[in-house]
Amino acid sequence: MKTALTIVYLLICVAIVILVMIQDTKSEGLGAALAGGTAGKSSYWSKNKGRSKEGMLNKLTILLAFLFIALSIVLSLKTFQ
Repeated sequence: MKTALTIVYLLICVAIVILVMIQDTKSEGLGAALAGGTAGKSSYWSKNKGRSKEGMLNKLTILLAFLFIALSIVLSLKTFQ
């Protein structure tokens, strides 16, 4: 059981790394902050980003992060038994 959970845990770790590398950066850097970037302005994309590819990648990353934390706790409890 512990071996299977460890394998799933490692697969989740790799998937999180890949998903984070695929995603676009959300910040425009310090130059945009000083020059008054477009942060906070409403657009069609910002209203519907949950349905876009980036929105789906974001939701999947959050789900995998939750599973990562849950499996970390389960595996740490298994080592003390």
